[in-house]
Amino acid sequence: MTAIALGPVRRSGFAGAVCALVVAAVTGLAGCGGDDPDAGTNGVGRLSAAKIQARAQNAARTADAVRLSGTVVSDGRTYTLDMGLTSGGGSGSVTSKGVTFHLLRVDEELYLKADADFWTQADGRSADGGTADKLGGKYVKVPSSDATYKRFSGFTDKDVLLGGLLTLHGTLAKDGHHEQGGTRTVRITGDKGSGGTLDVSLRGRPYPLRLERAGGAGTLSFSGWGKHIALDQPPASDTVDLGQQLPAS
Repeated sequence: MTAIALGPVRRSGFAGAVCALVVAAVTGLAGCGGDDPDAGTNGVGRLSAAKIQARAQNAARTADAVRLSGTVVSDGRTYTLDMGLTSGGGSGSVTSKGVTFHLLRVDEELYLKADADFWTQADGRSADGGTADKLGGKYVKVPSSDATYKRFSGFTDKDVLLGGLLTLHGTLAKDGHHEQGGTRTVRITGDKGSGGTLDVSLRGRPYPLRLERAGGAGTLSFSGWGKHIALDQPPASDTVDLGQQLPAS
């Protein structure tokens, strides 16, 4: 019986098939040689920049929760945020002008927690020493009519905060494949970066992972999309409800 030899083309095809199987088994990515940077991904890297932005915005809007950290510049003032946000509120820290305070919102009830120095010095507040001592280290319930509520509640509102952030400005374009925190991303830009840049996950849902805002207005990283964040009312013993406006700012 005459042996049938595999020709070069068939051997190459067989080796390629084995390579694809091995790579897929080890890394979860299809293909070899890096010919297709979107092989084994969620596929958004193949879309136009406008569609990638729309997919990322939709994924963010429909997620139950997210954690974000970084800086936001608003009205000429820089805020450093480390927040966990859900559809029902948010919790985390905000730092501005070297002063750090904690925000907690459960449904419509907003609490601000800071030390006594915050109430006597930070942001020009005029609380006297006795009032500052009373408020320092406590969860101060912020009246919804107070300017402080209007100023800071947005930092605890997932829809408000992300709705105003995740839109790049100018002409959108793709800027290649990158990596954020070990996750492959596709990057899109507005006006070649001057209108902001956004890295979108190529694994699972196309969640935003990193944002550089237009005009140097801050940089934010996103993580924990969809992971549960507990929001509980603070203990009554640690809560102060003034029932009136906070010390003037």
